[in-house]
Amino acid sequence: MLFIVRAILAILYGLLVCILGSLYCLLSPRNPRHVARFAHLIARMSTLFGIKVEQRLPPEYSKCGHCIYIANHQNNYDMVTTAKVVSPGTITVGKKSLIWIPLFGPLYWLTGNLLIDRDNHKKARSIIDQIVEYIKKNYISILMFPEGTRSRGRGLLPFKLGAFHAAIEAGVPIVPVCVSSTHHIDLNRWFNGWVIVEALPPIDTRLYKKENVRALSDYCFNQMKEKIQALDKQVEERMTELLKR
Repeated sequence: MLFIVRAILAILYGLLVCILGSLYCLLSPRNPRHVARFAHLIARMSTLFGIKVEQRLPPEYSKCGHCIYIANHQNNYDMVTTAKVVSPGTITVGKKSLIWIPLFGPLYWLTGNLLIDRDNHKKARSIIDQIVEYIKKNYISILMFPEGTRSRGRGLLPFKLGAFHAAIEAGVPIVPVCVSSTHHIDLNRWFNGWVIVEALPPIDTRLYKKENVRALSDYCFNQMKEKIQALDKQVEERMTELLKR
């Protein structure tokens, strides 16, 4: 019953945000500053789902200029967890088919996100070039999910190299964003515990060349894997302590 109530309220709230948001964005279409605004609005549904999101952002998080944020990609709950820390002037990269999702698709495009043909592997090089040009031309940051697919409780999956090629070629830092596991969330449960979203210090990609892109990817992967495991342990300890009360 609780699941049904939450689902209905989430759908109604989502419809409201998408419809009014699209109308609002028509006043200034494709403005990258829209992305953070509506990401934060959608992320408010974390309370509806019984999730307490804790943000841990280093002082330099909002001062590193344009960069590439990389985050672990778990499931649809990313929209209420990772979305909370999207900075103004940051866009995401999504596949072109998103535009056809009723109501959400138009809002996703109007807010200024970048749509790419991700299924055409022959165009991988041009996609990286497009991202690099977009960063330099618009002086924006981009949030990417280097796993390339949702992990769905399988832990951090191997990284694809696109985000790292783009960061090196654009000469911008990479900021890893680590999100504790969300596969335990049950919408029939009142309280689903904590989800910790922690950003790590920026990584200077000027120390790497194109030939070292795999080394950069591995370095980020190991950093994020270790941090996510630590965050999961902290959340588990909190829940254990809560159950003892």
